[in-house]
Amino acid sequence: MSQTLNSSHSAAPHVPPKRLVIASRESRLAMWQAEHVQECLKRLYPDCDVQILGMTTRGDQILDRALSKVGGKGLFVKELETALEDGRADLAVHSLKDVPMVMPEGFDLSCVMAREDARDAFVSNDYASLEELPNGAIVGTSSLRRESVLRAKFPHLVIQPLRGNLDTRMGKLDRGEYQAIILAAAGLKRLGLDSRIRAYLPYDPYTPAAGQGALGIETLSKHPSIKDWLAPLNDLPTLLAVSAERMVSRQLGGSCEVPLAAHATWDQQQMHIRSFVASTDGKAICLASGNAKVTCVADAEALGLAVAKDLLAQGAADLIPNFTK
Repeated sequence: MSQTLNSSHSAAPHVPPKRLVIASRESRLAMWQAEHVQECLKRLYPDCDVQILGMTTRGDQILDRALSKVGGKGLFVKELETALEDGRADLAVHSLKDVPMVMPEGFDLSCVMAREDARDAFVSNDYASLEELPNGAIVGTSSLRRESVLRAKFPHLVIQPLRGNLDTRMGKLDRGEYQAIILAAAGLKRLGLDSRIRAYLPYDPYTPAAGQGALGIETLSKHPSIKDWLAPLNDLPTLLAVSAERMVSRQLGGSCEVPLAAHATWDQQQMHIRSFVASTDGKAICLASGNAKVTCVADAEALGLAVAKDLLAQGAADLIPNFTK
């Protein structure tokens, strides 16, 4: 990646596309994301026919077990990748936190768009904050990362799995199955559900997952022209931040089986990253942070690598199932 933080977005290529098909999950949030990309592409290429191919993935179908038990985040992207391979689609839009840290051979993460709010959000119909929840209150989350922090800070609460798309999760809350749920703020905001957020959880200690709040667009490596067409949609500050975050996660074998957080923020050209690896019960944690001047992807990945090494030096490998390096 030759772009630097001071460079402008790439200009649109001289030969515009005539037709592009976007593969997307069919949940309301995923379709919002695909439609957002569709609108951006239509603005760039007014004469291009941009279509959306809605699909149901294995991750959407298996709702009775935790992701960590059935194959992890890759369950949300495999069917979309198949659509790219067989020519039914040209690009796939993902929530970046659902994209595996190592891309399969033949596939590229070709575009990272501007990030929405990366924080976690507290959602409840009856309570204004986690601190207000009474003993034995049930809190739902799909994330081992969130679970580890909640168990450490609020041992009197009952933390239970929460699967399904955003509307399904909100429905379970509204039916009284949970007293509160923790969700990514980005999805709620994108669907205009800001009013359901009772509190935003601070980055310390509720550090987000790598890539949370960002959209990633995946394409086939053998179609560089599509990557060129997408280049104007890249948001370089977001790309650099998530490059650092994803490097931490990649070095630590990041998956749904690991309570792992990594989040980078900016102060002008200075990047700060905070990361932790924890045990699911929250009783053990390795925490690291770092700062560096970052102007390109190589700088960002070097910072992420340094933080990962710090975590490993603290014994993080002992908290990661089946860790190999």
